[in-house]
Amino acid sequence: MNAAAHASGAKQTPLLALHQELGAKETLFAGYRMPLSYPGGAAQEHRHTRAAAGLFDVSHMGQARIRVETDNLERIAAPFTGDVDRLAPGALLYTLLPNEQGGLHDDVVIARLPGEEPAFHITVNAGGKEANLAYLTAALEGAASLRIEEDRALLALQGPAAAEVVERLFECSLSAMGFMHCGCFSWRGVSCLLSRCGYTGEDGFEISLPTTHAEEFARALLACEEVAAVGLAARDSLRLEAGLCLYGQDIDAATTPAEAGLGFCVSKHRRERADFPGSAVILEQLRAGPPRRLVALLPQGKALLRPGAELENASGDNIGVVTSGAFGVSYGAPIALGYVAAAHAGKDEEIFTQLRGRRIPVRVSRPPFIPHRYYRGKDTT
Repeated sequence: MNAAAHASGAKQTPLLALHQELGAKETLFAGYRMPLSYPGGAAQEHRHTRAAAGLFDVSHMGQARIRVETDNLERIAAPFTGDVDRLAPGALLYTLLPNEQGGLHDDVVIARLPGEEPAFHITVNAGGKEANLAYLTAALEGAASLRIEEDRALLALQGPAAAEVVERLFECSLSAMGFMHCGCFSWRGVSCLLSRCGYTGEDGFEISLPTTHAEEFARALLACEEVAAVGLAARDSLRLEAGLCLYGQDIDAATTPAEAGLGFCVSKHRRERADFPGSAVILEQLRAGPPRRLVALLPQGKALLRPGAELENASGDNIGVVTSGAFGVSYGAPIALGYVAAAHAGKDEEIFTQLRGRRIPVRVSRPPFIPHRYYRGKDTT
């Protein structure tokens, strides 16, 4: 057990007692006591998520409700790189919160809530959530009001059996709800926001509900034979295989969207307006190209690359750094993400790293490592 998980002042989610009952090995993450893995082990949890449905406690993340003031819908897009103001009711948007230097405060998911009144639900990353929600409150002043929802938990159910399980519990059909869409549903009289998204590359849902009912709902999910509890270790290996960035590791306040391969988060409309924070730097890099790029890395052999490992060219010159690394349980080999100088970001280029005095060849590739399996809707061909 990670002793740091019991550090004085560590926060906890509403499901801590349930994690302990299930025999979780704990760790400290973003100031929270969180399950790292369960007795079956992280590899088993990873495989189960890819084959059936994994249940993740992500209640450490920040949630807030945004209500738009009269005739100010267009103004709420100002702090973001995406068309928040143009979202249709029931739609989700993955977008960025840039800083004035062109780096990133955070990457976030925003839902336009169903209904006539313009209202939104935003989920921010756990690290720095207080600062980022405070920043948003100030940035949206006069255009919208933001209410932090500390009274709501957030669970994620991911995997090919997730939809069947959710439909069974909510007694509804979700065939018309495709990836990056949401809806409000009732479970035993409890109002829940279901968002069809996730962090594994699989079909799945994030479910926001009152903290007072979080444990009861989690137990109802775990009572389904398709569902198993999954900790942070498998969550990390699953998202890495899917080529998804982790804030604070693969992206941060010094990372630009172009460097991270997130240019798609800067909409055409926002590029034309060029009025978001850091727009001069971001738009120039999207036009001319960034000095470095995030790439997928495939070490040749069994060596695991760790964050911080330096990358070099054939001459031994430093050209980049590893940001994430793990064994790809479904991929079947070690995998990593990292930044390299743009000249070395071509697919199949061979670069190197040093590991315990040995020079390890590494092949540059492109994420993801395994195909995404998002559900696009019943009419998708």
